[in-house]
Amino acid sequence: MTRSYDTVVIGGGIVGWSAAYRLIRNGVRVVVIDNHLDGHATAAGAGIVSPGTGVHAPVETESLSKAAVAWYPRLVSELAEDGEMETGFASPGTLFVFSDEDEYARMSEVRAFAESRRVDGVKSIGEISELSGGEARNQFPALAEIPGALFMSEGSRVDGRLLRDALRHASIRRGVVEIQGRAAVNRDTAHHRKLTVDGEAFTCDSLLLAAGAWTRELAAAMGFDVPVAPQRGQILHLSVPDVETNAWPIIHGFHNHYLLAFPTNRVVVGATREDGSGFDYRMTAGGVRQELNEALRVAPGLAGATLSEIRVGFRPMSIDGLPILGRLQAEHVYVATGHGPSGLTLGPVSGAAVVDSMLGHEPIAPLAQFSPARFT
Repeated sequence: MTRSYDTVVIGGGIVGWSAAYRLIRNGVRVVVIDNHLDGHATAAGAGIVSPGTGVHAPVETESLSKAAVAWYPRLVSELAEDGEMETGFASPGTLFVFSDEDEYARMSEVRAFAESRRVDGVKSIGEISELSGGEARNQFPALAEIPGALFMSEGSRVDGRLLRDALRHASIRRGVVEIQGRAAVNRDTAHHRKLTVDGEAFTCDSLLLAAGAWTRELAAAMGFDVPVAPQRGQILHLSVPDVETNAWPIIHGFHNHYLLAFPTNRVVVGATREDGSGFDYRMTAGGVRQELNEALRVAPGLAGATLSEIRVGFRPMSIDGLPILGRLQAEHVYVATGHGPSGLTLGPVSGAAVVDSMLGHEPIAPLAQFSPARFT
């Protein structure tokens, strides 16, 4: 017996469930298929939603990140309406720290960048203040002796696992069907939207590939090239004894590493960016050392914390470093992947925007420059 749905979403991470939630709220019958493989980027990611401090982010994603931070409060509100209150979303602010005098000399450069983004309408920046090293340590007591920092009052973060679960619970409550299993697709799928899951047949009117770093394999079986590869990230979770860390701000700087805190005494340290890792799901001595060295350089006050957990995730990195969003070269077959290290920032709005495109609506975020057609 063949089961039929309006839309099949392959992938149960933040992008797939964001898309499913958007679809079901538009009255579309949806099934989400996920293989529950180790290394979901959503489950490992830290959750910084603060593009105003992303000095290394590609300029091409600025409009998408602007839409992303504006989308978060609306999404959290919609989930609350559906009874899902726990997303880990909060705005404790962001400290951009200058570790030495050479970095401190570039404060005006960083401030100008943040100011330009705020003037452009980017949320999650808020008021920008210059702090002394002592004032910065008042906000994040574990910090090293530093010459100064910039504080952005509305920097935000989210718990990826909590948000994914909230989207999942709300979607299922509204009628989305969830199936755990391996989706098998082929060239016939691209034209007739026929697939199987562990031998059971499905058909759909439209298909969305949102399987993160595994998307390329699915697309290739259908005759398409979606050039994403896994980039391993190792992220450390520290428990700080007898300290309430909920109000501690996000720590950013000129390096790709970061620190961010969650209730009640958890600090997240991340993250390695290991290109060419394949799907090698391991924590490594070198990766852990790299993260601890960087964390204790910036915040030596964490030396007495407990190393409570190490998470490993595979970020979907596209060949040009930009998301891949939109329709493939087949009617009613779409893709949403390639967010790299920005998945928890850009993923929810990307999933929703691709759904808008699928439904013939004006997307809530710009998609044209992220089209899969750029690779063909």
